[in-house]
Amino acid sequence: MVTPLPDSTDQPAGRVAAFFDLDKTIIATSSAAAFSRPFFAGGLINRGDVLRSAYAHFLFMVGGADADQTERMRAHLSNLVTGWDVATVSRIVEETLHEHIDPVVYAEAVELIESHHEHGHDVVIVSASGSEVVEPIAAVLGADHAISSRMAVEDGRYTGAIDFYAYGENKAVAIRELAEREGYDLEASYAYSDSVTDAPMLGVVGHAFVVNPDRALRRLAAEHGWGALTFSRPVALRSHLAARTPVLAAAGVVGLAVAGWLVWRALRRRRRA
Repeated sequence: MVTPLPDSTDQPAGRVAAFFDLDKTIIATSSAAAFSRPFFAGGLINRGDVLRSAYAHFLFMVGGADADQTERMRAHLSNLVTGWDVATVSRIVEETLHEHIDPVVYAEAVELIESHHEHGHDVVIVSASGSEVVEPIAAVLGADHAISSRMAVEDGRYTGAIDFYAYGENKAVAIRELAEREGYDLEASYAYSDSVTDAPMLGVVGHAFVVNPDRALRRLAAEHGWGALTFSRPVALRSHLAARTPVLAAAGVVGLAVAGWLVWRALRRRRRA
């Protein structure tokens, strides 16, 4: 059961948003590592790259990737994608999204996203992974916006340079910029993350929550008075959507989970209008 959103008698100065980290907050894995197998099958990476990705994923999952290791992983990924065809990456992500992401979405996160939308809040996915991976996942989740890393592209291929790395303080910078454009009241807004590297992101809003925190993040949350949540139920997103949209399921289009979710989102917005 997800903790209910706190009620407030204060009238926000602007619109309210909920900012969600992606990896290990919404999904029980690393979004980048989740696509290592289809990238291998598509000829983008070799077996050595798969092994290095698996090791990076292991460090990530056990919380053993410190700032230096994370920077080395960023540099490795930058070198890895140099020369990749952007259209091929987007096609692989689109074709394999449900196979590799659907089974690892936390049910509690989906319910919390729904709750925020019911309260009239925008939902924003914030991730250090690249936009070609993050934006399709955000669309399936019904997010209103996505903040992600952006790789430099020339002639349809990645150059290896990173135009924007959505990590650490940069997440907070991007959130402030989006809030300025969209008119969000950050003091009335929410943020959720599992990682101590997202302390700047959590500190920029009035309602911060740590999700499945390690000892360091739990200690930081106690110091700042941030809430703590436990997500433990990975669920097939497609099944979750089918259960909530029986008419679509009966029509035999359960596989079109993206369309179903966007219909749900449109109905939510119509009710709020």
